[in-house]
Amino acid sequence: MANLKERWGVNTLGLILILVTFALGGSLCGYLGRVILKPFTIEYKWVWVLLYIVLICILWPFSVLFLSVLTGQYSFFKKYIQKILAKLTR
Repeated sequence: MANLKERWGVNTLGLILILVTFALGGSLCGYLGRVILKPFTIEYKWVWVLLYIVLICILWPFSVLFLSVLTGQYSFFKKYIQKILAKLTR
């Protein structure tokens, strides 16, 4: 935990809020992914799984940013997602 606090430059409370935001963001996007796919009747399980994974990858940044506003960690997650996007677009 000390390594993450140093790496991200946050105190203990900030680290706890960041970890909670990660956990809730992942749970929220998983829930939303299932809700979005529920109305569709998809015959093949592998197609459902593929669509679910793509949907999760799209929903996750929005879920985390939304929740980061509520936990007061918006600036951290904005920078974090920008770093991820920069690495993906190189």
